[in-house]
Amino acid sequence: MYSKSSLVSLFRQKALKFGQFTLASGKQASYYLDGKQVTLDAYGSLLVAEGILDLLVAAGPLPAAVGGMSIGADPITSAVVTMSAVRNTPILGFMVRKESKGHGTNRYIEGPVQPGSEVVIVEDVVTTGGSSLQAIERCEAFGLKIARVIAIIDRMEGGAEAFTNRGYPFVSLLTIRDFGIEPPVG
Repeated sequence: MYSKSSLVSLFRQKALKFGQFTLASGKQASYYLDGKQVTLDAYGSLLVAEGILDLLVAAGPLPAAVGGMSIGADPITSAVVTMSAVRNTPILGFMVRKESKGHGTNRYIEGPVQPGSEVVIVEDVVTTGGSSLQAIERCEAFGLKIARVIAIIDRMEGGAEAFTNRGYPFVSLLTIRDFGIEPPVG
C-alpha cells in the first residue's frame, strides 16, 4: 500500500543531497535528488509502483504501457509493470533510448508496444521536463499516443507548465515542498 510519508522519508534518507550541483537541465541547484537511490531500493520500488498505479487507476482507464527515457525511467517502469501483474491489472512497459541502437531494428523505442497504443511517460525527478519531452517526441514519432506524464518528484521549476503547455496532463507523487524546500521564484 502506498504511503506518501514513507516515500518522503526514504528520499530524505537515501536520495536528498545538499551542496552545489549541475542538473540534467543545465541549471545550478543547491540540492540534488538522486532518484535511483530510491527506485533501485526494494522498498522504494514498491512505494513508487504502488503510488503510480494508484494515480493511473484514479485517472482511468489504464494505459496500454508505461515507460520513459532510459535509464532513469527504467526501474520505475519495471516496478510498475511488476506491481500491475500483482494487482491483476497488467500494463506493459517500454524504454526510450537516448540514442538509437545502431544495429538490429535501429529503434529508439524498445518493448512490446505498438503504434497506436496509449501510454504514460514516467520519470523520477522533473525539473524543466526536457528529458520527458524528448521521450515524448520519440514515442510520438514511433506512433504512440501520450496520455499523461507521471513523476515521482516535481522540483517545481517549469516542468509541469512545459507539459501542460503542450497538452500533456502531468501529476507527481511528491513535490519539492514535501521536503520543506521552496522552489525558486521566477
